[in-house]
Amino acid sequence: MFAWMVWTTPTAVFFICVALMLVAMTVWEIRSPTVLRKGFLPMATTRGDRLFIGLLVAAYINLAFLGLGETFMDWFALDEEPSVWISFVLSMGVLTLIMRKG
Repeated sequence: MFAWMVWTTPTAVFFICVALMLVAMTVWEIRSPTVLRKGFLPMATTRGDRLFIGLLVAAYINLAFLGLGETFMDWFALDEEPSVWISFVLSMGVLTLIMRKG
């Protein structure tokens, strides 16, 4: 069923994290319904809104990191492209920031 996709470890970890976040958010919403809140984002948001925005930002960070891999090699005089785990950690940090303060 998933043979068409190259399932590397980082890809699998990313999708597992997204699935776990969706399950956790569903349970959290059932136990404690959300209310609108105003943080640093320019609009009032719910937890689900912040998760969606955070996942979009995380995807853009990962795509930018992949696209700039060769540029990073030149800038930092690296022998090979930097690990995608760096962008994963960075994007999860930004997602956490948006969820907590957004």
